[in-house]
Parts: sequence; C-alpha cells; structure tokens
Amino acid sequence: MALLHRAELRPSKLELLAGWLPGRPWFTGDTDGPVTRVAAYRFDDPAGEVGMETLLVRAGAGPVLQVPLTYRGAPLPGAERFLVGIVEHSVLGRRWVYDACGDPVYPLALAAAVLADAGQAEEHFEVDGEREVRAPSMTVAGSRTDRALPAGPVDEVVDGDPTVIRVDGVELALVRRPVPADVPADVPAVGQLTGAWPGRDAPVLLAYAR
Repeated sequence: MALLHRAELRPSKLELLAGWLPGRPWFTGDTDGPVTRVAAYRFDDPAGEVGMETLLVRAGAGPVLQVPLTYRGAPLPGAERFLVGIVEHSVLGRRWVYDACGDPVYPLALAAAVLADAGQAEEHFEVDGEREVRAPSMTVAGSRTDRALPAGPVDEVVDGDPTVIRVDGVELALVRRPVPADVPADVPAVGQLTGAWPGRDAPVLLAYAR
C-alpha cells in the first residue's frame, strides 16, 4: 500500500523531469516542449521508507517514456549519478528524487513484479483521519515463474533503452520507450511486465528479466 499526501511539490515532478530527461541517452522528444504525464504506477517499499513511482510521460510530441523514480528523505550515499533533483514537499519536507534504477530498493520490487507478478501498490490518501483509495491510472501484469527472487545489492546499471540492471544473478531490462510488443525473440527471457492505461488498446512491454 502506498500512502499519499495531498501536497504541493516545488519544483513539480514534471518540471524536474523537463530538465533531466534531455540528458538521458534514451531520450526522444522535444527538448523545448512541455513534459506531460500519461499514466503512472507504484511499488511498495517493505520498510515503508522509500517512495517508488514509475511515471509514463511525453516530452512535447515525442513517444511515451518510462521513468521510475524513488523519493527519499535524505541523500542516498554513493548514488549521485542517479540523482534527478531535490524537491520541497509541503507535507514531508525536502525529498531527494532518484532514477530508481540506481536505488537498491527498486530492482528488488521490479524483480518481484516481473518474476512473481507481485503487482502494483494500492494507492491511498488520508483525508480527515480516513483513508481513501485512489483508482490507479494504469494496470500492470507480471509473470509467475519459479525463479528465485534476488535479495542482494545492485551489481551494475547500464543506462540505455532498455536500461539493464544486474542484481544477485538476475538481469532486469527496463524498457524506456514502451511499445506494444513482446520480449525480443532472440532474448532468453524468464519473465516480463506489461502495462495498459485508458486509450491504449494493447498492453505495452515495460520490463523483462533474462
């Protein structure tokens, strides 16, 4: 479960991405165009400390891009390469925003979704002491495999499309420009994650393990 707050962020997530995305090797879009949100989904941090949200966005008239982010209340040591920026949250205070591929909590959550169909987090708002469920803007579906889930630290992140995350003997491939397609035929995949949102006729490939 993801507990969300009705809060203001400065800069906003999309403003932050507008400055960060053009520097990515997998970026495609209008560098001067606005970044707009298409859909999003979240994973749970078992410890309840780190927010994990994957945004699907467009830059101008460009294609849909997949951008997983983590939100932390303090800097993550050794992760300067993956820092997207810092925002001020009107409820939680200062938050450090990272490209989730380089945050140790995210690959484990992604692997669980890809290999064990762990699903996405249910989103809740707390209003006047009551919790309200927020309907998801998209749905995701994983595979049910007998592959053991990784538990160790991230060994390597290779930024590209797909972005490859190697962790505890598992290689996760995050598709940065999701398209209605299956895992490439020449890839010995052991599981995949697909997603769909209103207006999208066919599910898109979000990630796979190999």
